[in-house]
Amino acid sequence: MSLLRLPFSTLSPAAYQGLVATSQALADSSLGLPLVELVYLRISQINGCAFCLGKHAQTLREQGIAQAKLDRLAGWRISELFDARERAALEWAETLTHVSDKGAPDALYEPLKAHFSDAEISDLTMVVALMNAFNRLAVGMKL
Repeated sequence: MSLLRLPFSTLSPAAYQGLVATSQALADSSLGLPLVELVYLRISQINGCAFCLGKHAQTLREQGIAQAKLDRLAGWRISELFDARERAALEWAETLTHVSDKGAPDALYEPLKAHFSDAEISDLTMVVALMNAFNRLAVGMKL
């Protein structure tokens, strides 16, 4: 394990507390904590954030999510353990995490409308943006 490069939470306290407040607001959203955490975990897998992988997997286990589901998250497209709502959220999360590759095409946005309200789509997009920000802080500063 490496040492933290910079204590970003104390060097940039107002900005960091803003991220934490956003995290709390999203945890309390109508998306539901298990879905929010599932998206956080998938994004952290993509970004290779070891700290966040441990944190979000633990939270999901505490929420009663089966270990078998967590074990199959990276292969969610071919696993029967993920429902249509989770699949839509995970697809959007991966799309935005890789936004520099192909943008965010309508073909990947439109399916969200079958499972989420406009406010939930907005919240889900915030979930993705927030986790990518946290991952970049944790990986960049060697948390």
